[in-house]
Amino acid sequence: MKPYVYITRKLPEETITELVQHFDVKMWDYEDVAVPREVLLEEAKRASALITMLSDQVNEELLSAGENLKVVANLAVGFDNIDVKAATSRGIIVSNTPDVLTETTADLTFVLLMATARRNVEAAEYVKAGKWEGWSPYLLAGHDIHSKTIGIVGMGKIGEAVARRAKGFGMNILYHNRSRKGKAESEIGAQYSSFEELVAQSDYVVSLAPLTPETRNLFTADVFSKMKKSAIFINAGRGPVVDEQALYEALKNGEIAAAGLDVFEKEPIAADHQLLQLPNVTALPHIGSASTETRTTMIKLCSSNVKAVLTGDRPKTIVNKELVQ
Repeated sequence: MKPYVYITRKLPEETITELVQHFDVKMWDYEDVAVPREVLLEEAKRASALITMLSDQVNEELLSAGENLKVVANLAVGFDNIDVKAATSRGIIVSNTPDVLTETTADLTFVLLMATARRNVEAAEYVKAGKWEGWSPYLLAGHDIHSKTIGIVGMGKIGEAVARRAKGFGMNILYHNRSRKGKAESEIGAQYSSFEELVAQSDYVVSLAPLTPETRNLFTADVFSKMKKSAIFINAGRGPVVDEQALYEALKNGEIAAAGLDVFEKEPIAADHQLLQLPNVTALPHIGSASTETRTTMIKLCSSNVKAVLTGDRPKTIVNKELVQ
């Protein structure tokens, strides 16, 4: 019997040709709806490989159900939805999709910053609603981007790509990271800063931090209170790094000017969520890497990793590298 591969979203057939040619492949029937937990648990029992999304919790329960499981290929750079330690203890390889989405996600992050600063979404809806009846000097006036200070929290590859875009706008670039980035400092002109200094000095605070025990709820009421009243907060990293209640209060009370959010604590976010009721919030549905080209490349990388593991080769991108010598 061919190894069985289960994919937790409906993907274009042409992106998984490599898998279909060699394995028994089944996909969840819906592109935009998460596979029910009970279905995923049942499929895991017979699967040799899973291709999962960030919203799929690959925990002890699921891994123990997967008696034949050899690889979990996550369609994302992040893998905080996977219990990597539990997978490693069972000899299950975990792979992700780094590098291939860096520039696309940086594009979206800077687009979100610009749209939030210049109130683009609000302005577009204003026109569509038929409210534009004349011109005035401060009609939907936003904030300049050029020559301002951007503070990037989480200076990985995406953070560096955002910094390059900021340099093109003549911005002063601060960053905070667990380690110094000498190349970014010398080539882009980024300046290392403590978290506290970055928060206090930046006109734009951009979170690209991964979700770890140290970064969970990193942005609290106290942090927002230390930002400039004119500051704009952008989160294109992970939702749970932000205390959303604290962010709501800061925005509502004018402690900061606006927020652009591509990620949330719980996704998908409910339409009646209090953050979505604020006019100074620009919200996107976690589309950081969502260009046709990049998502196709990500899917093909997942497929390649699955095929490699199931045929005894080394996958291209491995999270728990200790399993592959």
